[in-house]
Amino acid sequence: MTFDKNPFPEGDADRHALWEMLVRRDIDAFLGQDWSMVEDDFIAESFFGMHAHFLSNADAWRLQFPRLEVYRDEWLRQAKETAATKFAEPLRKALFRVTNMRDIDVDGDRAVLHKKFDGSVAKADGGVDRLKWQTLYFCRKVGGRWKIAGFVGYMPHPLGS
Repeated sequence: MTFDKNPFPEGDADRHALWEMLVRRDIDAFLGQDWSMVEDDFIAESFFGMHAHFLSNADAWRLQFPRLEVYRDEWLRQAKETAATKFAEPLRKALFRVTNMRDIDVDGDRAVLHKKFDGSVAKADGGVDRLKWQTLYFCRKVGGRWKIAGFVGYMPHPLGS
């Protein structure tokens, strides 16, 4: 099995497409610092994102991304910061290794996706980047294509830890 293999067969078309959007395309766009690869994956006019700040207490979670442009700017900032970091292992392979998105609930034209990051990526300076958080994505099928309506992200993984 290759490290970036979609766990959902093409016969499970919805989950297969959702995984491709929120794992493969997201990782490739992030590493390339190329927002244009993912910008059409969002329902721009109604998108919003919550930032849990890695805290278990939901009262501390904030509407950090009230509009897609705000999220885009933060996504690009993080992508640039990541690109400036020297890693001791191939980053694309490492990101696929630490990413798990196997829990996808689909009901008609709505879906909730549970994306988890759990692992470490070795840095060239001998340190590690520890990825241990999760995001709930809320998606809708629009014009026959899955799109991101919003999310609650940067929650601790596991929740309650």
